[in-house]
Amino acid sequence: MAAQELKAGTWKIDTAHSVVGFSVRHMMVSKVRGRFETFDAALTVPEDPTRASVTATVDAASLNTDNADRDAHVRSADFFDTEKHPEFSFRSTGAEAAGEDWILKGDLTIKGTTRPVELTLEFNGSTIDPYGLLRAGFTASAAISRKEFGVDIEMPMDGGGVVVGDRITIDIDAEFTHQG
Repeated sequence: MAAQELKAGTWKIDTAHSVVGFSVRHMMVSKVRGRFETFDAALTVPEDPTRASVTATVDAASLNTDNADRDAHVRSADFFDTEKHPEFSFRSTGAEAAGEDWILKGDLTIKGTTRPVELTLEFNGSTIDPYGLLRAGFTASAAISRKEFGVDIEMPMDGGGVVVGDRITIDIDAEFTHQG
């Protein structure tokens, strides 16, 4: 990340042009994909952009897998228990170069449990839009164990395996605007 590509200052996520998505193995043969509709994030970039930090929150109840019954079940105490744990959060703790990409380290909190995670982060560049706003884009991904965050429902299948896998893949496309 060169300084001219990522200007120092505060950046706010543009939620209309960003996605916080996930996928999880279902019935051992396919994946269910979903997204969270409500989230927020801020990026703080000092003069040395390699020391940038990010904070983010996700409204856990804003889960959308395009299936209302499944979404209601995942919001329940069996999974996220969104009545008691309405928000997920992330706070970065550091970043390091990994070839052309970055490893963004941070603390992720889901269902009241905080664990360190590493996201593979790609800086997609920055540009000035037709309205004069400076924008920057990022793509990030990580794999986590849902059980490590207290989402530990077990639903074994008669023939072996489980209905819902343990490994959750997180995929984020984030566009930020510079706040001046």
